[in-house]
Amino acid sequence: AIVVGVALSAITRVLASSPARAPKAPGTDGPASSAIPVSVNYHFHRACNYRCGFCFHTATSSTKLTLADAKEGLRRLANAGMRKINFSGGEPFLHAAHLGEMVAFCKAELGLESVSIVSNGSLITADWFASYAAHLDILAISCDSFDDDTNVLIGRGTPGRPQREIVEEIARLCQQYEVKFKINTVVCAHNADEDMADAILALRPFRWKVFQVLALEGENVGAGAKRDVTDLLITDDQFAAFLARHARTGVVVPESNAAMQNSYLILDEHMRFLNCTGGAKTPSRSILAVGVSAALADAGFDPAMFVHRKGMYDWSRPIQRSTKGLSPARYEQQTLEY
Repeated sequence: AIVVGVALSAITRVLASSPARAPKAPGTDGPASSAIPVSVNYHFHRACNYRCGFCFHTATSSTKLTLADAKEGLRRLANAGMRKINFSGGEPFLHAAHLGEMVAFCKAELGLESVSIVSNGSLITADWFASYAAHLDILAISCDSFDDDTNVLIGRGTPGRPQREIVEEIARLCQQYEVKFKINTVVCAHNADEDMADAILALRPFRWKVFQVLALEGENVGAGAKRDVTDLLITDDQFAAFLARHARTGVVVPESNAAMQNSYLILDEHMRFLNCTGGAKTPSRSILAVGVSAALADAGFDPAMFVHRKGMYDWSRPIQRSTKGLSPARYEQQTLEY
């Protein structure tokens, strides 16, 4: 049976506390949200060492909060019901020590059920694992192709270091330190016809998130955008064909544009929720300024789609390896049903 540190009641509470309504214009006054931020994605800075052509969270600012401010925001989220935090960027390992301290804080002090990171993998070191892996549940590596020429076209290539080599090394580190290993892939015009199945089966991720490339105004399309994703977009049929080709891996978790756009609670570098309902990323007020509930009311979050896309899953490492020095009560594991 799948066991995780989160109960079915959490899903019910999210849905029950989030009545369907038209999203309020971000930044306007209005009632606080009663939704629970069960799973939050914190993009704590925007800088990156890659230039993926489809990137929808580009380097539009150089802001990075102090560690003290970040911890305060994370504590507020935990007090509001957050159970899982995912750290992303930009490339989070550009600030590896800062990242590590947040990871340790969320597990050792806040006692979150799941702490995860999404990274391109190019800057991860064995030393970082030795220092912080005890506090990490999941490491997801963005890998869109195992063909070096394709990665160069996408903008994800590392000169002199094949992508497969990077991913294999991180998979080995995850196995050594008992961190759940995950792969994220964005399907675009450059890799839509690729067959990655054999490589995925060899790498054995516990979960493979496969996204349809998404256009967002102001990020990768339209006036002021740092990318132009137009030539990389694919049809729904192309996405379906990619999924069918890889079904035999048994670990695919697909996300179409419809499933992806409003089903994530995305927190930006200012700790503002990003509302994507209008096809762009419109920021809420910061949780540091107005609190979690007031900011969450601006988020445009679709909790029903969050559950539909299996946003709650087996997201904790085994209890005996993740709770050393922590309160066991925070890690009571129960069977999860979708």
